[in-house]
Amino acid sequence: MPASSIELAALRKPSPDESADYARARQSLLAEEIELQRHLDRVAALRRELPPGPLIKADYRFSDANGAEVRLFDLFGDKNTLLTYFWMYGPERARPCPMCTNLLGPLNANANDLRQRVALAVFGRSPVERQIAFAQERGWHHLRFHQTVGDSYPLDFGVLDPATKAEYPLLAVFRKDGDEVRLFWKGEMTGEMADPGKDPRGGPDFAPLWTALDLTPEGRGETWYPKLEYD
Repeated sequence: MPASSIELAALRKPSPDESADYARARQSLLAEEIELQRHLDRVAALRRELPPGPLIKADYRFSDANGAEVRLFDLFGDKNTLLTYFWMYGPERARPCPMCTNLLGPLNANANDLRQRVALAVFGRSPVERQIAFAQERGWHHLRFHQTVGDSYPLDFGVLDPATKAEYPLLAVFRKDGDEVRLFWKGEMTGEMADPGKDPRGGPDFAPLWTALDLTPEGRGETWYPKLEYD
């Protein structure tokens, strides 16, 4: 039986010159942090234990950086799992979504490490050349961009409004099943599921920006969002 979070937090070594009030509050917070990590581990275990997801029956096609048309199955390469991100950079947009951009930067930094265990692909509705041009502007060199051939993929996955052409991001994980592909997991938080005053987001946040800001006394802020450029 593992020790309780309170017992483990009691092993904390005080920082020099901290007050008794700070020590008590920090130890109590540490116990909560230990519980949070354990809960994240439980959620990750439940995710891994999901039964086989729906079979992908549609023949989704994508254009790669070489102009070749590939199937979803082809994107796995020699891996059994495919991690994908659909970003909001359709042909109607002059510039990509700042939030998607913020997420893809750290993903680019970790892409080579991720590919040791899974395949990784970024989908967008804009031509690959346009996506790559922006990636080069940002200094991204490790992501592989693909244009959806037609809009069947974004429409089927609910990330494109056919009337307004409004787009939504999607993090989705697929799994090989013999010669076929199944959906393993996708982000499903919507605005209707969000707590009052909060943006819809799953747990944990996939973008490290928010996790870093959560460590600070100012937090995330009520109205602040990342931008593509700053003065």
